[in-house]
Amino acid sequence: MITLQLPKVPVPDAVAMMIGTSIPRHVLEAEIDAFGEAREIRRLRPLDSDEDRQDLEDALGRLARANKTLGAYNPLLIVRGAA
Repeated sequence: MITLQLPKVPVPDAVAMMIGTSIPRHVLEAEIDAFGEAREIRRLRPLDSDEDRQDLEDALGRLARANKTLGAYNPLLIVRGAA
């Protein structure tokens, strides 16, 4: 079977706006929260102190809550914390 590797094409802004208006607001907010928490989790990788561990656990909890909303809307929207 031959598989074609198609190049990624950027989505035009007008199309992105149309997609954004078709997704419920709470899902868009959950996506923003999830990406922010994933960035925070990557920032806290070297766990030097107990505060860092607690912050990591809090960020993981917030990411899980946001992912629950995203997964209920569309499982392909789930954000991973580690790259």
